[in-house]
Amino acid sequence: MTRKKVKLADITSDSLRKATYKKRKKDLMKKMSELITLCGIDTCVIMYSQYENPSFLSQRTIKEVKQLNNHCKDNRVKKMTQFMFNNICGKWVVHGLNFWDLNDLSLLLDEKMSKIDKRMDAFAITPLNAQGASSSSSSFMVALPLMTMVMPKMMPRIGTKDIVQSDVNNMDPMKRICEQLY
Repeated sequence: MTRKKVKLADITSDSLRKATYKKRKKDLMKKMSELITLCGIDTCVIMYSQYENPSFLSQRTIKEVKQLNNHCKDNRVKKMTQFMFNNICGKWVVHGLNFWDLNDLSLLLDEKMSKIDKRMDAFAITPLNAQGASSSSSSFMVALPLMTMVMPKMMPRIGTKDIVQSDVNNMDPMKRICEQLY
């Protein structure tokens, strides 16, 4: 059975126009899904209609902004973690970091130290039996041989002139935000 040719003209009936819009929108989304599957490409369609609530766009925008902020925060934490471990290994030094980097590094170190303290408290509370395993049946903790903590050599304290960039306060706010992200 062949389809008859569709007359491309404005549909005067509101209910018929709305029904046609919903049907065509569904077909368009199906075609987009097929393109993604068959061609392995990213697709995007922006449609604005009088039949849909415009707040959907603003809600979606807010959601995407939150996701972007979360990704930026995750990237920042990963960057500071990498910096911290490289600094411990002696690959990088703290010189040249701006105030925001130092603040983030300080917060990350405090968070890591807090987690270490909690883990140490948990190990201190859980008694070990003679076989080296926890007396709690739900725990799989085993006793490890005593380890010594190796502390890195103390770094000489230097003035804040070398650490904080002098032009941070005079920097364009957008440039400062971009530098924080990277």
